[in-house]
Amino acid sequence: MTNEQVISFEEAMNKLEQIVDKLEEGDVPLEAAIAFYKEGMELSKLCHDKLKSVEEQLTQIITEDGRKQNFTIEEED
Repeated sequence: MTNEQVISFEEAMNKLEQIVDKLEEGDVPLEAAIAFYKEGMELSKLCHDKLKSVEEQLTQIITEDGRKQNFTIEEED
């Protein structure tokens, strides 16, 4: 998988689940297991980065004059 390749969060999660399933079967040759592990780590980082980006977007609101502002909810005591 290369950085130029753009896949959705859902596609990355599906690929990650497939890799986990293959590794859990236990009959994967060592070289293939290492390759699966590396790909899984890349997919995991991609998913984490996408979630972090969405989280940052959700914590900001755009004010009436177009400025971005952090969104907070004040809790009542």
